[in-house]
Amino acid sequence: MKKIQILGILLLSFKVLNAQEVAQDSVVHKLSEVVLMGNAANKHHNENKSLATIEDYLSASPSVDFIKRGAYAWEPIVQGMATERSVVTIDGMRIYGACTDKMDPITSYVEISNLSKATINTGQQGAENGATIAGGIDLERRKTGFKNNGWKGSVQTGLESVNEQKIAGAALQYSSNTFFSDVDVMYRNAENYSAGGGKEVLYSQFTKYNLSAITGYKWNDRQWLEASVIYDEARDVGYPALPMDVSLARAFIGSMEYFALPESENLIEWKTKLYYNTITHIMDDTQRPDVLIRMDMPGWSKTIGMYSKLNGTHNKHRWNLTVNTHYNNSLAEMTMFPENPDENDMFMLTWPDLGTLYAGVFAEDNYVINEKLTANFSIGFGIHHNSINDIFGLQSLQIFYPEIADTKTRFLINSGCKLSYQSNFWAHSLGLGYGERAPSVSEGYGFYLFNSFDAFDYIGNPEMVNEKSMEINASTGFQNKTFSAKINTAFYYISDYIIGKPNPDLSPMNIGINGVKVYEQLPYTQLWSNDISVSYEFLNGFTAKAKAIYRLGRDHNNENLPLIQPLTVETGLRYRKNLFYAEALVETATKQYDFSPEFGENQTPAYTIFNLALSQTFYINKQKMVLKAGAENLLDENYSTFADWNNISRPGRNIYANVVYAF
Repeated sequence: MKKIQILGILLLSFKVLNAQEVAQDSVVHKLSEVVLMGNAANKHHNENKSLATIEDYLSASPSVDFIKRGAYAWEPIVQGMATERSVVTIDGMRIYGACTDKMDPITSYVEISNLSKATINTGQQGAENGATIAGGIDLERRKTGFKNNGWKGSVQTGLESVNEQKIAGAALQYSSNTFFSDVDVMYRNAENYSAGGGKEVLYSQFTKYNLSAITGYKWNDRQWLEASVIYDEARDVGYPALPMDVSLARAFIGSMEYFALPESENLIEWKTKLYYNTITHIMDDTQRPDVLIRMDMPGWSKTIGMYSKLNGTHNKHRWNLTVNTHYNNSLAEMTMFPENPDENDMFMLTWPDLGTLYAGVFAEDNYVINEKLTANFSIGFGIHHNSINDIFGLQSLQIFYPEIADTKTRFLINSGCKLSYQSNFWAHSLGLGYGERAPSVSEGYGFYLFNSFDAFDYIGNPEMVNEKSMEINASTGFQNKTFSAKINTAFYYISDYIIGKPNPDLSPMNIGINGVKVYEQLPYTQLWSNDISVSYEFLNGFTAKAKAIYRLGRDHNNENLPLIQPLTVETGLRYRKNLFYAEALVETATKQYDFSPEFGENQTPAYTIFNLALSQTFYINKQKMVLKAGAENLLDENYSTFADWNNISRPGRNIYANVVYAF
């Protein structure tokens, strides 16, 4: 424990967000981490893989990692905390997954080709779009805007060897002074991938289609309207780390947004959005051999909501005010089909047709004390109301909670403050925060949800109180023309921590598993997150960079929390000349010393992998072609990380090629 504390203290002194590309005044007003993906100029074409997944790009942030259950739709982790403790939105819209196993994260509904940027705010800096503990990620899609550029477009294709993935996409944009439209389509098809050493990982195939469209009409210089739609569908998705696959994952996300530029000199912008989304997710095990009892597990989620955001300035204050509300309906069920035709099928609701109504207000003020010192204050208040709409679902939960009512109302508070100092080449910050969250649908109302990691059935607990977090965070950074370094640390003290614990008095529903866990609350847990990055430009065109991440999580008995990242280091060297660049990357992680056997974890071995990338850009009659090729896991290492469900191996050597033609 002592060496861990020493390592944490050392890491406390260093950090860089190497993915951060923020305008200078944006840093002063709000220390958000912004990972730029692309805009009208398609900035993501400058990355190593133009057609990589969303997960690859978000992983560039030290604050984000992913739980992997297969080759598709990984679950984001923010500051070492899974999705229950963060808020992930698309263009500010709240979306609830429809899968009880979290196989349909919100990040899976956006493609890299139609994403402009991902804004990552940790802790209470991320509470603008809802109550949170870990923070928030907002995925902002690319739109041309009213630029009068006429017609533009691109076509793109790619191949990857490790799973024979075929990628094809196209985008078309039109813009004038009063009208714009962006349409983007993407198709991916992959077979089973091979782990290091060439072993095939069965049930890791997938097929995915994505359509994104945004259009806007401006009727005067101060008012305009935008409409958008996302249609995303994945079929035949294998999940090798789980006992079931997904035959269909479908999302429809639509919105209408009104923008106004007020005439008052103290008001900058006012925007109001109405949105609706529906998610369908169907799990089954029809492709799996030797299943004792066949079962289907469909789930549905529907959300309707709105938000209104106003921002402005007054003297040395830059402020914003957000009012948002949404209503979600989540329903999931399970049907088991015995092999004996004389036995009846077994049916139960795993989510009891639950309604969630949320209404909140969030206010933030950035006060410029002087040219070097800025203070940020935020406060949010929300009402969270649950209602069980199915009498059968209510009666099922009343088996365990006889006094449970069919409704539950909670009040949530989030607040934060941060002091930022910037002078010449240095930038420092110190922040405090307090946040609350309600139990998720599964934590509060789940009914016999099987967790294949620890082989327990889980039962929700609607009688739990709000989970609460107090945090302190600090950073310091240095940057000049050739060298940059930044250090960040954050400490979270989370009381009434929600986690499943075994209940020996209950019998499991599934056959041959370890037992039943019921969600309950620990008195407190502590989580410490640290990361460091450096970048150095030298000679003529060379850039060296490095990034290190370390986290530590303990409960009130000093036992390890699950899915906590060990020390992970990434180093790289890039050479760029004119329109060509080459890059070599090395990623390594230590053995996972701080794992949780109670959750089903074992010790993940240390690993080291090597990646290479090449890129060349051509201009032909003012039209742009980008050619990219590379090799990931060049030495074909067979490895898994702390976040790989049931120690599923990651892909082995992967040779890829991307071609993008923009016109």
